[in-house]
Amino acid sequence: MANPKNISYKVFIVEDNKLYAQVLKKQLIDNQYQVRVFYNGKDCISNLDDQPDVITLDYTLPDMTGHEVLKEIQKKSPGSHVIIISAQESINTAIELMKNGAYDYIMKAPDTREKLTNIIKNIYQSDQLKEENTRLKDAIKDHYSFRKLIKGNSREIDHVFGLMEKASQTNISVSISGETGTGKELVAKGIHYNSGRSNKPFIAVNVSAVPEGLVESELFGHEKGAFTGADFKKLGKFEQANGGTLFLDEIADLDMNVQAKLLRVIQERELNRLGGTDLIPLDVRILTATHKNLASLVSEGKFRQDLYYRLLGLPIELPPLRQRGNDIILLAKHFVNEFCKENNMNPKNITEEAKQLLRTYHYPGNIRELKAVMELACVMTNGEMIKPTHLNMSVDESVQNLLSSEKSLEEYNYEIVKHFLNKYNQNVRLVAKKLGIGKSTIYRMLQKKEFVLN
Repeated sequence: MANPKNISYKVFIVEDNKLYAQVLKKQLIDNQYQVRVFYNGKDCISNLDDQPDVITLDYTLPDMTGHEVLKEIQKKSPGSHVIIISAQESINTAIELMKNGAYDYIMKAPDTREKLTNIIKNIYQSDQLKEENTRLKDAIKDHYSFRKLIKGNSREIDHVFGLMEKASQTNISVSISGETGTGKELVAKGIHYNSGRSNKPFIAVNVSAVPEGLVESELFGHEKGAFTGADFKKLGKFEQANGGTLFLDEIADLDMNVQAKLLRVIQERELNRLGGTDLIPLDVRILTATHKNLASLVSEGKFRQDLYYRLLGLPIELPPLRQRGNDIILLAKHFVNEFCKENNMNPKNITEEAKQLLRTYHYPGNIRELKAVMELACVMTNGEMIKPTHLNMSVDESVQNLLSSEKSLEEYNYEIVKHFLNKYNQNVRLVAKKLGIGKSTIYRMLQKKEFVLN
């Protein structure tokens, strides 16, 4: 890769031999670098605020030694790469200077100019790669910022963001729970890409999607010949995630025998591939998710208690969509805008009647279902407005789903009040009138449940 023209890559030449300095200067200017020449160490040091990318330093100067100048450069411009140029070959001196931070050490010789040009070219390419890696990391972190990853302004989702922030600051295990379609894998990705492991692998595996007889091989890998059909060595998900994060989705579906092996791997931080004898050290952060109640499964003897406490760590419970208030409309608009943009369609708006239907629906499939509903609505409408007739949902189903779960009368009362508040845009006076109860009754109920009117 040639150095591009007009690049603002700065090189200082520190050389007391004026003729030799000018020879080096011409060579570097011809290669499109910005060059400044200094004939003693003090002049170079006094201009280090300019933060040069590379400094070529004559080891023998009239006012200072190469060691002294190098020390000052490291103090005032630690990002500068220093190349020592010396008229005398001294292996010990070269080793000492390299130990103290010099990038390279070359002798003054007929081919010095070419050597210097190649060294600076390599430094430049390395710096460009580092800058590109930094830009990519910043772009990934921005893409996975909590509020870009998960849309919502409700108090419920703000609470989730707070827990994700805490989880990102340490290596604690995280157990994510919530109904199907609430975004558990998005939460796991958000935690990983905002943590100190963000530049390491994020490996996700849905335990329930792996055939029962292959789960162990999928997680821990196998050696060639470990079992019939094992024609080659395979790295398991743990090894693939080494140094990074392993996300185990639907952990509740893990077979009891594999649970025991998983516990051992987590405790020992090492594993054997199936059919292997070598112990492989691991540094893996574990994030898990399930839509089931793990604590109940432990009580029923269907999930190991010791593994449960190993995985529990910081629990994050995702609220179902029906409890997120106006986030429903915010998400619906987002999905409509995203779908229209991806399919080169004219922008579409949602009528107030359609919004009212969206607020009152139960969403058994949560965010995933809402996304499908809004994408279909974009296709079904012939104009710029999405109306209730374009929404493939049933309010009757919402009521049926509500009654299908066994709750206390107090919980049903709360759900009913919440339903009508969403339906009538959080108008407490109107809801109180519709239900024939006092406003204070509604406020007490909401305060007890820590619900905030949007």
